[in-house]
Amino acid sequence: MLYGVMKIAIGHPLRAAFRPWVEGMENIPKHGPAILASNHLSFSDSFFLPAVLDRKVTFIAKAEYFTTPGVKGKLTAAFFKGVGQLPVDRSGARGAGEAAIRSGIKVIESGELFGIYPEGTRSPDGRLYRGKPGGLARIALATGAPVIPVAMIDTEKIQPPGKVVPKLMRPGIRIGKPLDFSRYQGMEQDRFILRSVTDEVMYEIMKLSGQEYVDVYASAAKRQIAEAAKKQQAESGA
Repeated sequence: MLYGVMKIAIGHPLRAAFRPWVEGMENIPKHGPAILASNHLSFSDSFFLPAVLDRKVTFIAKAEYFTTPGVKGKLTAAFFKGVGQLPVDRSGARGAGEAAIRSGIKVIESGELFGIYPEGTRSPDGRLYRGKPGGLARIALATGAPVIPVAMIDTEKIQPPGKVVPKLMRPGIRIGKPLDFSRYQGMEQDRFILRSVTDEVMYEIMKLSGQEYVDVYASAAKRQIAEAAKKQQAESGA
C-alpha cells in the first residue's frame, strides 16, 4: 500500500515533469519474477525506472537510510521503504554482498521484480564499467529468473554529483529482451560461469545504452580519479 501511495506522490510528478521516454516496455513481464539489470548513471535511476513501470520493482539500499534516529531518520526510512528499497548492512564487504543476494532471492521467490546495478556503484564519468560477478549472476542462477538488461539514458545530466537542483530534461530508458541463463542453474558457485553471465549482461546493456565500455570496476576508477584529484591539488598548493 505504501508503495502505491509513493508511486502516486513521486512517480506521477516525475513523469509529468521530466517526461521520460521508454523503449522496450513490452519486454517487462506482466506477471512473475524477473531481474532488471541496469547501468547506473545517477541517484535518480532508482526513481525513474520504477516511475515508468506498472509493476513494483525492488532495489537494494544501504541500511543507514533505515536506521538513522530522530524524526528525519524516520521520514527517510519511510520514504525508502515506500519507493521499494530494501535495507542491506554494508558494514562488511562480503557480508553486504551475501545479504544483498539473500534479499534478491527472496524478492524473486515472491514473484516480483528485482532491480540491480551490476557495476556496483554509479559511473564516475558516464562510461559503462565492468560488472561485478557476484550478486546479479548468483541470484539469476539460484532462482532461474530471466535477466532483463536496462539502459538509463542521460540521467547523469539531470542531476550530476554535487548538484542539488535537477535540470529539467527528458531522460530515456531502453529495456532489452529477457536473457535466459537457466542452462547454468545450480552453478552459482562456479566463478567462471558467474563471470560469463555477468559479461553477457553487460554486453547487452552496452548495446542498449551506447556507452563506451571500460574493462575495470567503477569503484577502482573512482579511487583513481580521487587520487589524481588529490595529487593535483597537492601539486597546485606546493
